Amino acid sequence: MHTTVSTETARRSAAFTAGARASLGVGVAVAVYGLAFGILARQGGLSLTEGGLMSLLVFAGASQFVALDMWGPSMSLGVVVLTTLVVNLRHVLMGASAASWFEGCSRGKAMLAYFVMIDESWAMTAASRVPVRDKASFLLGSGVLLYLCWDLATLAGFLLVPEMDDPARWGLDFVFCACFLALLAGMYRGRGDLPAWAVAALCAVAAAEFLPGKWYILVGGMAGGFTEAIRHGRRN
Repeated sequence: MHTTVSTETARRSAAFTAGARASLGVGVAVAVYGLAFGILARQGGLSLTEGGLMSLLVFAGASQFVALDMWGPSMSLGVVVLTTLVVNLRHVLMGASAASWFEGCSRGKAMLAYFVMIDESWAMTAASRVPVRDKASFLLGSGVLLYLCWDLATLAGFLLVPEMDDPARWGLDFVFCACFLALLAGMYRGRGDLPAWAVAALCAVAAAEFLPGKWYILVGGMAGGFTEAIRHGRRN
């Protein structure tokens, strides 16, 4: 019995290490995004505590950049929450598809793995050749490494580059746009995505023209989501 438990622990530890090792390359890219977020958050008026807690508690690059773009004295908390919810709805499907990985796992381990799960760690785990029973440990190892990369890079963006007071001088005025373009490219699955993207873009532009504040983000996201839902329903 003791030997069986030891073997089980060793196997899961090996899967955790494999997940972390497989994520090292992606970790560099995540760190670059985290550094950009830290710099832009400081430029946007967030304190170190606010920016740090956002990265520690949210750990969702796209949502954090969206929230940062909407940050300000006149921001509506409800709009921020709804917008980030729309942006992250894909996590519901990702989580559902990963449910079989957690059979036999403790609730605490499953909750921690889901918390640190992002697109990259989920994709690498799904594509990995580790047995299904070890995928939860693989996902946790990948997620923990990327979580540390993101949070440490956010801290570095706040503390290690105080001389970057003029974002345009360093090209950082384009970082926000560049980050979203990179995220968009990574999400592209084929020509079937184009209708929803086109509807989202057109609705966002129209909303920006006629609605105040940052409502265009929510309008574009919901329009694109509904378009994709309708297309998916017709296909099935």
